[in-house]
Amino acid sequence: MYEYLQIYWWIVVSLIGGLFVFMMFVQGGQTLVKKIAKDEAQKDLFLNSVGKKWELTFTTLVMFGGACFAAFPLFYATSFGGAYWVWLGILFCFIIQAVAYEYRKKPNNFLGQKTYENFLYINGSLGVILIGIAVSTFFSGSSFVLDGNNFVDWQSKFRGLEALKNPFNYILGIALFFQARVGGAMYLINNINDDKIRENLKKNLKFDALIFVAFLVAFLLFLVLKSGYDVNENGIVEMVRFKYGLNYLEMPIVLIMLLIGLILALFGLYKAIFTSSIKGIFPYGLGVVLVVMSVFLVAGLNSTAFYPSHFDLQSSLTIKNASSSFYTLKVMAIVSLWAPVLLGYIAYVWKLMDAKKLTKDEIE
Repeated sequence: MYEYLQIYWWIVVSLIGGLFVFMMFVQGGQTLVKKIAKDEAQKDLFLNSVGKKWELTFTTLVMFGGACFAAFPLFYATSFGGAYWVWLGILFCFIIQAVAYEYRKKPNNFLGQKTYENFLYINGSLGVILIGIAVSTFFSGSSFVLDGNNFVDWQSKFRGLEALKNPFNYILGIALFFQARVGGAMYLINNINDDKIRENLKKNLKFDALIFVAFLVAFLLFLVLKSGYDVNENGIVEMVRFKYGLNYLEMPIVLIMLLIGLILALFGLYKAIFTSSIKGIFPYGLGVVLVVMSVFLVAGLNSTAFYPSHFDLQSSLTIKNASSSFYTLKVMAIVSLWAPVLLGYIAYVWKLMDAKKLTKDEIE
């Protein structure tokens, strides 16, 4: 029963991670303002459109951190407490986003409107890339050692920033950046009722989508071909060739999830780029959630260390040695049964907020 609860909570964490990556269309939309918006009215249209959803993205990130803290506290303590410069950088990028939306249009703000717009671009670019680099360490490993009392001894003075030296980590970071821009463009196409803006967004979407698909394919190829951190029957962590590729083959449900996600994402791109439909965001969003979930699942299931230490293999974290107690996981599992109600509420509010498409006249 305990093992099933650990698996259940890793699935929950994976789902929240997938939802968060999809919700980063807000960050992507912010990076499109300077390139697509031609005047102040269009800037206001863009930022009012994605700005309606920024709290949902931030809340989903907090939920991800909260789920990790409650279900896998040793991972939370090791990563957030050890690699704190990376997480502080991510937190800073999201703080300035909140400040920007609050003060960008306030009269007589001492930093000026352009400064706050730059804050939003930093959040949508640096913030997203740093998240990709942080998640990549689930596969490339980190520099830490755990002693007998599970106290973390981080082996680099850069406290997580050493991940910037690994070229592999940038593949996912760049893929997430362009994924966010693609999602942002597709959301804006759906939410803004302006033919000229939609035309410009579609033109830019072709370029961003091409780069996103290229880096996503590169990341998946590197993932299935690289060696991974396997936990044998005796609990010993060892390197195994093609570990993550084998995980996909040995967990066919996860492989099917990946394939369906890729098909849905590509179908959404096709609808947005090559047809007059404005609803490509919906199959695309579901596809992104499924793909990200599959990546998280192969990182933590099938006897795999989801937060490995390349400095000391036996300090690597698994869903077994990093999880909370049986009682904690059981109580949280009962509480989590209310999650569909919360998701239903979010979907209902989303529908109400987007029922009327934005226009210049409404913004004015």
